[in-house]
Amino acid sequence: MAHKHILFIFLTTICMLSACDNISEDERYIYVKPAEVARAVLVEDFTGQRCINCPSAADEIKQLQAQYGSDKVIAVSIHGGSMAQYSTSKVVGLRTPLGDEYNDYWNIESWPAGLVDRRGPVATFDQWAAQVRNELERTSPVGLHLVTTYDTTSRTLTIVTTTECSTSLAGQLQLWITEDDITAPQQMPDGTFNATYLHQHVLRAAVNGSWGEAVSLKEGETSSFTHTITLDEPWDAQHISVVAFIYDKEGVFQAVVEPVHI
Repeated sequence: MAHKHILFIFLTTICMLSACDNISEDERYIYVKPAEVARAVLVEDFTGQRCINCPSAADEIKQLQAQYGSDKVIAVSIHGGSMAQYSTSKVVGLRTPLGDEYNDYWNIESWPAGLVDRRGPVATFDQWAAQVRNELERTSPVGLHLVTTYDTTSRTLTIVTTTECSTSLAGQLQLWITEDDITAPQQMPDGTFNATYLHQHVLRAAVNGSWGEAVSLKEGETSSFTHTITLDEPWDAQHISVVAFIYDKEGVFQAVVEPVHI
């Protein structure tokens, strides 16, 4: 009898903890909406090697990154327009057709100038600090992650971009290649040319087109995108990074930067 009594208690307990609660299948699993995440801010710095005030804008970016972190303030230096320099047989130039395309699209006529998360008009560099602070105070509905794999023999870079969203949205995924520590001439604020100036986060190429590719992201779902690019020979792979961001006509949702791991 004691064994039957113990068995009765065991079955009763199981019943109370599981099936006997009469909870329907739909009620047992409650969907929890993903939380928004901290924002990283994209600063597009329109610059040129002939621009005497552009080193001051570069210094402003350096200060902002020291204050908030280079993973929170993601800078891209875009060399385009009349103040930029194409490479010649004698001069290392950083101007590219891609930089010219962006320069023309945003109608940049005075350098340095910049966009912060593509919200609001083109701004002078003394306005960036306030804009960056305002953007960092906002959260983002998009989480972005990058994984880079580099083949040193073929110079092929593979980029895997992963997204998670707290809400469904449609936008453009843009992937850029940037390079740090490029030694090239730069006109300085005192009017002199510094032949050994170190240029940072210089835009080298767009991986998936000048304006990226259309993406449709679903709430609570993870999406993954894979791209490859062959790095040009003059680029130093040890100083290459990938910048990814998702944007629409209202501005940038989220940005991320990841160095190439050699």
